[in-house]
Amino acid sequence: MTWLMGTTALAMIVYYFIGVEQGATAIFNGAQVHEFVHDARHFLGFPCH
Repeated sequence: MTWLMGTTALAMIVYYFIGVEQGATAIFNGAQVHEFVHDARHFLGFPCH
């Protein structure tokens, strides 16, 4: 059961960084994370412009 909670937490973190993090309203200052996952966002169908 603990592996399920760990997997869920990891999936939510990955979803945040790829799908939600926009740079301007992010946990981290700057747009480094946004630029790092920019192509992956488009590949997975997340709009970011």
